[in-house]
Formats: sequence, C-alpha cells, structure tokens
Amino acid sequence: MRPIFRLLPALALLGACTETYTGTPTGEPATLTEVPDQVVQLAAPGQDLSALQIMPGDGCYWYRYVGPVETTYLPLRTIDGRPICTRA
Repeated sequence: MRPIFRLLPALALLGACTETYTGTPTGEPATLTEVPDQVVQLAAPGQDLSALQIMPGDGCYWYRYVGPVETTYLPLRTIDGRPICTRA
C-alpha cells in the first residue's frame, strides 16, 4: 500500500476535530450580559430577556424558555410575531 493512502484516513480524522464556532468552551453561544435597549423595546411581553443568545446560524436573538418538562431556547419575537435579528 502506498504511503499516501495510509495518510488519508488520518487527515480525515484530524479534520473532523476542528470547530467553526465556539461562543463558550462548551461550544454553545454565549449568553448576553447586556441587552440593547432597541431589543428590549421590540420584544413582546412574556419572554425572558435575562438569558438571551445570538445564534450563529441565523444571527437572531433567542431567549431561554423554562417549561414544565424541559428548558430550551426559542426565537425572540416582536409583538407582531417577527423574529428579532442582528442582520437582515
């Protein structure tokens, strides 16, 4: 077997170990410490603004929802139901 063919599987495994984004050491987006005033004014009531994150996939704000069964992140929405994002 040629030496190059022995090297290919090792290179593939090494490439699988790289990350494209890490907001925190755990790989999750970082929780915002300060919420911009514009976001507070746009957000519909009933959403927890104390634990917001900007998701790297869509650039939108997501808030932590603590439900009876699980805790998850949901898109932060305006009164009209539109998502609040950092980019168009």
